[in-house]
Amino acid sequence: MSINRFFAALLASAVFAGSACAHAPDGTVRPNFSHALPNVPGKSLVAVEVDYPPGGASAPHHHARSAFIYAYVLSGEIQSQVDDGPARVYRAGESFYELPGAHHRISRNASRTMPARLLAVFVVDTGDQPLTTPDE
Repeated sequence: MSINRFFAALLASAVFAGSACAHAPDGTVRPNFSHALPNVPGKSLVAVEVDYPPGGASAPHHHARSAFIYAYVLSGEIQSQVDDGPARVYRAGESFYELPGAHHRISRNASRTMPARLLAVFVVDTGDQPLTTPDE
């Protein structure tokens, strides 16, 4: 089974983490799934959907120190830069990852006319909060 099919099956059968939405500066972050990993004590799998309006962006940020993140573009195009790596545009169906402690310098919709949606899946220490902290 491919990793994309695995995550699609996992999320299709998931119990939603909650119905409340958190608002990003230029978009919306919605909880999608959250569950402790029974075979990895102390770790949880948390998924959120990030919707970017045309031209929308998130401020530069860090994630929870323990978080390994798999990001999958569901629709549109997302420009991303992690740490000092090159900025790159990811299209629907493409993915990237962030290592624990990474600095997410750029995270934005690459289009000024079409919306974009990203699924971010965190493998994180259970209870490690907040998941995202904007730079000060």
